[in-house]
Amino acid sequence: MTSPASHPRDPLQGITLENILNQLVQQHGWSEMRRRIPIRCFELNPSVKSSLTFLRKTPWARQRVEDWYISEFVKP
Repeated sequence: MTSPASHPRDPLQGITLENILNQLVQQHGWSEMRRRIPIRCFELNPSVKSSLTFLRKTPWARQRVEDWYISEFVKP
């Protein structure tokens, strides 16, 4: 059995959404998260669990979080 083809241009290869979220929260805190991406899961009783649930169901919000992560932590 062969392994699935990797995407060499994908800067998020091997990084989970949970890791992305944890790094952003650790670096910036929930207040900056809600300032930059004003969504309810960052505003009202924010938690990693509730944010993951929302982001997995909402592609536009997930894309904004991933783009922010790439701009902050992924070096070209």
